[in-house]
Amino acid sequence: MSNEKLSKKNWFIIVLFCFMGGIAWNTENMYFNTFITNEIYADVSQTAIRGTMEATTAVARMVALSAIAAVVTTFIMGALSDKLKNRKMFISVGYIFWGVVTGMFGFISKENVANLFNLTDEAKILGYTVWFIILMDIVMTFMGSTSNDAAFQAWVTDVSVPKQRPIVETVLSVVGTISSFAVTGVGSFAQAGTISYKLFFGGLGIVVTLCGVAGLFLIKDPPRTAQIENSSSSYLSDLFYGFRPSVIKENARLYLALIAFCFAIVAFQVFYPYLLTYVQYVVLPDNGGVENILKPGVIITAVVVAAVTITAIVTLLKLSTKKRGICLVAGVIVLTLGFLILSTSTSIYVILISIVPVVLGNALVNILFGAAVKDFIPEGKAGLFQGIRMIFAVLIPMVVGPVIGDMACQHAARTIINEAGAEVIVPAKNMFLWAGIVCVFALIPLYFLVKKGVESKEYEEVTEDE
Repeated sequence: MSNEKLSKKNWFIIVLFCFMGGIAWNTENMYFNTFITNEIYADVSQTAIRGTMEATTAVARMVALSAIAAVVTTFIMGALSDKLKNRKMFISVGYIFWGVVTGMFGFISKENVANLFNLTDEAKILGYTVWFIILMDIVMTFMGSTSNDAAFQAWVTDVSVPKQRPIVETVLSVVGTISSFAVTGVGSFAQAGTISYKLFFGGLGIVVTLCGVAGLFLIKDPPRTAQIENSSSSYLSDLFYGFRPSVIKENARLYLALIAFCFAIVAFQVFYPYLLTYVQYVVLPDNGGVENILKPGVIITAVVVAAVTITAIVTLLKLSTKKRGICLVAGVIVLTLGFLILSTSTSIYVILISIVPVVLGNALVNILFGAAVKDFIPEGKAGLFQGIRMIFAVLIPMVVGPVIGDMACQHAARTIINEAGAEVIVPAKNMFLWAGIVCVFALIPLYFLVKKGVESKEYEEVTEDE
């Protein structure tokens, strides 16, 4: 198995579906939040807000319920994809409908919701609209978790071996980052009002759907998927496989890695759902607007920061092939440092400087923990553990993190005045301080993981052979 290589076709599939999945996830995780603030709360009165909820609370609830839907879906569909031994259909059909639902978000408005439910009271219209968005987000999450979290992630595990996974995780991380930049680049026009959210959501939905159609012809389940040994177990038993005490004890390193990973992602989710709103309503005004940010000095600083960050990531990833434990600890510490720097100022120069430790730490944490988790999943049981992975990587972070962030924002009480003259709470820099405090706790389970050994046995054997 150690000599297996990923084919060019499989590499293409990994890159394509990671990129398109990133398009859909980043649209949901970043721009549904700005959509709520910029469109839904743009012209509502103070009375309507008091009769429903603050915009940051609406975002926190949407993220939390989406996370619950993601985990439940991954448990059900991950085990089912193992049982049916067919990742291809789950990925392809899921992406098709994922794109369709994404496009439908462009048609959600207070006016359409009011007409649909025959409402006239402003508070009810706002409340119904927010909850309609949350419901549609849950539907979208079901499609995304079925195709990406449950099936695609299991497929990547099936087609790869431990020696390849740090490289695979690096590619997934880089491609995911590129997709985030792509969405941000297009989404900035919607956020600024240059293009409509209807066009934005519709266009991205179409490309994700086309990716799913392509998957029907491109994807092929590897022999390892067909050899999954689960014929003697019931589907219900498979759903709860990862909760068995004997399974947890036997795979202690997997669960330690997931717990440590969880703390780091919770920290990220403290501010991530509010990040673009923070940039729009806090960073840009505090720095004199876009014109001041586009000054030569800022651009040169950004280029230097990007070069330093990329060099540091490449250097540490090379070191991580032999010192994964040290690099994981360093990643968590560096990430925490970055959050603490971000909490000190809204100055664009401070933010640019903080990008180095934040991006570097986040890259190391995601790549190395992602590879470790895949290494520690027992052979042939990738689908059974996707739900467990989602509890620690999605459910807990996306339920707990945004709630902490909402508390931080409301504690700071930074507000803007909307078109109706109402005060709307927007994110504040203290959310990064809270994120840094949470991140420190990742070092506790990581300490015990390093003591047990961070490498899989197969990975160690391959390294020794070299």
